[in-house]
Amino acid sequence: MPLSWNEIKSRALAFSREWADASSEDSEAKPFWIAFFEIFGITNKRVATFEHAVKKFGGDQGYVDLFWPGMLLVEQKSRGKNLDRAFNQALDYFPGIKERDLPRHIVVCDFARFRLYDLESGDTREFALKDLHKYIRHFGFVAGYETQDIKPQNPVNIRAAEHMGRLHDALKASGYDGHALEVLLVRLLFCLFADDTGIFQPAQALHTYIEERTREDGSDLGPLLAQLFQVLNTPEPKRSPALDEQLAAFPYVNGRLFEEAIPIADFDSAMREALLDACALDWSAISPAIFGALFQSIMDKTARRNLGAHYTSEENILKLIKPLFLDVLWDEFHKVKKNRNRLFEFHKKLRSLTFFDPACGCGNFLVIAYRELRLLELEILRASNEGPGSRFLDIHQAIQLDVDQFHGIEIEEFPAQIAQVALWLVDHQMNLRVGEEFGMYFARIPLKTSPHIVHGNALTLDWNNVLPAERASYVMSNPPFIGKQHQSAQQKSDAAPLFARLEGGGVLDFVAAWYIKAAAYSKSNPGVVAGFVSTNSIVQGEQVGSLWGWMLAQGMHIHFAHRTFRWSNEARGKAAVHCVIIGFARSLPTRRVIYEYDDLDGEPHATIATNINPYLVDAPDVALPSRRTVICDVPPIVFGSMANDGGHLFLNDAEKEALLSVCPAATQWIRPFLGADEFINNIPRWCLWLEDCPPAELRAMPAVMERVQKVKAHREASSREATRALAATPALFGEIRQPTTRYLLVPCHSSERREFIPIGFLSPQVIVGNANLCIPDATLFHFGVMTSRMHMAWVKYVCGRLESRYRYTGQIVYNNFPWPDAPDDKTKLAIETAAQAVLDARAAFPGASLADLYDPLTMPPALLRAHQKLDAAVDKAYGKSGFKSDAERVAFLFQRYQVLTSLLPAVPVKRGKKTTVT
Repeated sequence: MPLSWNEIKSRALAFSREWADASSEDSEAKPFWIAFFEIFGITNKRVATFEHAVKKFGGDQGYVDLFWPGMLLVEQKSRGKNLDRAFNQALDYFPGIKERDLPRHIVVCDFARFRLYDLESGDTREFALKDLHKYIRHFGFVAGYETQDIKPQNPVNIRAAEHMGRLHDALKASGYDGHALEVLLVRLLFCLFADDTGIFQPAQALHTYIEERTREDGSDLGPLLAQLFQVLNTPEPKRSPALDEQLAAFPYVNGRLFEEAIPIADFDSAMREALLDACALDWSAISPAIFGALFQSIMDKTARRNLGAHYTSEENILKLIKPLFLDVLWDEFHKVKKNRNRLFEFHKKLRSLTFFDPACGCGNFLVIAYRELRLLELEILRASNEGPGSRFLDIHQAIQLDVDQFHGIEIEEFPAQIAQVALWLVDHQMNLRVGEEFGMYFARIPLKTSPHIVHGNALTLDWNNVLPAERASYVMSNPPFIGKQHQSAQQKSDAAPLFARLEGGGVLDFVAAWYIKAAAYSKSNPGVVAGFVSTNSIVQGEQVGSLWGWMLAQGMHIHFAHRTFRWSNEARGKAAVHCVIIGFARSLPTRRVIYEYDDLDGEPHATIATNINPYLVDAPDVALPSRRTVICDVPPIVFGSMANDGGHLFLNDAEKEALLSVCPAATQWIRPFLGADEFINNIPRWCLWLEDCPPAELRAMPAVMERVQKVKAHREASSREATRALAATPALFGEIRQPTTRYLLVPCHSSERREFIPIGFLSPQVIVGNANLCIPDATLFHFGVMTSRMHMAWVKYVCGRLESRYRYTGQIVYNNFPWPDAPDDKTKLAIETAAQAVLDARAAFPGASLADLYDPLTMPPALLRAHQKLDAAVDKAYGKSGFKSDAERVAFLFQRYQVLTSLLPAVPVKRGKKTTVT
């Protein structure tokens, strides 16, 4: 175990006095450096070699004064010699050194002066021998004391995963596969990390053991690794007295990491080299939260092509854990840090907290949460060791937080193992940081506590068997992002019993199952707070009524929420997902916070809310039901007509001309057709509309009859009985809902980039397809309200989404929309006049499509001004103006919705096993 910094400094002072008069390279260099290593308690000759033979630049033979592979190269000179020349001489040795053995540090010294080069950071420090004790911490790497600035973007994370990937592939190709391979890789991960963080001392490091004790052909590496693992699993008193001295020096690890007996792997020379290459990396610099997921990805060659696509960024993890618990704990710390007794109680409180991730993967959330709590504990220790009455800190007694406070469930075995090891790794990284702070080495070896990571199915396991709810403090997770249409048969089976509790549960995304489980889990402990990352679909459209109607009935309250943002892990070619983060509990929060994103890729701004409803708006708790009728006195909305024809009733311009060239009589039966795409982008399309065509006339058009026959064949071949029944009327659309008067067309899907959904009036001669909704008999007043910012704010917050595009529905968006009260003639005229001005502004650009007119970058200023005047007129109709944001508008609309629906018959909603009404 490394010496404390206090002891190292004392030894450095003694060393400086002892060697103050040294001057001769020939006679004093070797004992000088032997004594230097003894400053750090290292006496074993295995650490470094003197006069290490190497080919210099140009091919000449050279001898390095002192060489520690991968770590340190020393060029020693007699007193007064030129240190610049010594450094250039040291660089001349590099071409003859294996790449994996290239040192990170170079020291040139003339006894009186040291110059230390850190080749990775580029830093150089020069100081006199008498000042060695002042600079001794820069040599912390000698004793395994070096602390790293752990960064997710550090390339070492990727390089380390790539090295392990090559080793994995080679072992798998040799026939070593499955569970044994996973266990072996996890063990090697721990050993590689232990090499570079002081758990294994330099003389007993894994790379030293492999280099010195195994054959170059790798034939004995597997058995010797198995023996090493057995030693690491055996307490020192129980080891054989005849055990090899080098093996006996390895510490007892415990933690059951090395307990299981696995088959011995067969290595060859290339596999041995791959492992030694991995040893050469600086594993102390890896981020356990990031590397864990990268490490998991090595099991899949395809996934490994895009390393980085498989982890959650620390930034996104902090978006959840900060409002869930971290911000509150830091606030409490700042209140108590000046009071020693209260600080002591606060420290005890931290130790009592438990954290549970029921979809933990490789443990990213748990690892970052633990690291952040350890940083808070470090501040507690600093505060405890300051001011009057402070005492020297016994670090072994002072550290309270430990990995056994963390619990998880993971459905795959390998990431579950990684999660456990990753928590041990970050524990040791934080122990090193604390040791660096207080000058006392601290390592929890042997491992006396373990994280509680269960390999199992979170949807079928009783969470109380992992962590009883009575003991739980916080539940946090990033459950799988899987929509209802993309769930596997097994996933549907797992979620079905949970979704069956809810009315309309079949529409829910997979992640909703974790919300249901968390709500049930908290029944016996209302104080437990949960926070989940989810696709934003669970706070939009039909899923809200199903999931949140039930959640609200269970007494759940939303404590904080990140509104929609882009969940991106910066991996090239990896599509970003639109997500929300929701914190919720049965208990009432002390404060509610909404994090709003003006830019989906930007930083949020926090707003204190009086309430957060299921649409993540500061408004009353409302979960809009799927209504078949409107709540206000406005015309009903319906789908357009659906052809169900296999495409045979449709024509583009060329097909239309070709048909008419052989069948001119078809002219009166060809009508313009608009789907959403055709309407928005002004794409000409046509259809055969044969509803009133006399049979004889139809038979007289062979080209048309040929198409009708194909429709019949298409429908007869369907697996759906309803479609087969339509084969009886092959000349007609499958579902006909064509208005007979002028109607308002609303596309079902529209880009979220647009400030307004393009809607417009159409003649009944234009056939509206079922990719649109239509409102027969709509007036300018209805058009004005629906194309106003008030209605668009409602759409943005309550509609469903297809990817990120708006998905306008009649049952959720239109039928629940709270229209203004019946306006007086003056107010109505103002809206109609402004609405006509919008239509006139569009008409001023006859060649432009609605996509052109409503693109944020090309929208004509005249059209924008017309909409602004319309917005003012509509706001006035509601009797309110001066809205600062769409969120304010929607909050106002929800209040109005409550007033309007309080006068309507209740909508039945299933609550658990009973049916009640809301």
